[in-house]
Amino acid sequence: MNAFHADSSHLERKEVLSWDGFGAAGRELAQAVADSGYQPEIVIAVARGGLLPAGHLSYALGLKLADAINVEFYADVHQTLPDPVLLAPLLDRESLRGKRLLVVDDVADSGRTLALVLELLRGMGAEARSAVLYAKSASIVDPDFVWKRTDEWIVFPWSAEPPVSA
Repeated sequence: MNAFHADSSHLERKEVLSWDGFGAAGRELAQAVADSGYQPEIVIAVARGGLLPAGHLSYALGLKLADAINVEFYADVHQTLPDPVLLAPLLDRESLRGKRLLVVDDVADSGRTLALVLELLRGMGAEARSAVLYAKSASIVDPDFVWKRTDEWIVFPWSAEPPVSA
């Protein structure tokens, strides 16, 4: 399966996050989780966008247990599939039952991906809270922890350039 790259060069208005900005954002988001008193046992990344933020939060919170759930939703800039789709491999249900999870994604845009993942994990018997770098006003989920709110298209440092090729 080929990875998709959204080219936003034609957009006049957009939120651009640099690598340095990502470093600061992750620390601030981790501090918000710590200050809340919530003590997650496992960080769950929503792949692909949540992989780097989840890794950052895992280190910043001192958590060694991390996993990922694969969800596909975006087809292009401002264009999504009809519904988010879970992709294999799936998480181990038994290892998550009764655990405190921090579900991490890059952005809660429509919120449909985050809603799907939270419902799935809670249905497995886990306590799941969510953390995102960005949340948009149209999101059907209000994440528990948000670094910044915006309604602009967001360019993340890890997806600003197209994939490399031979």
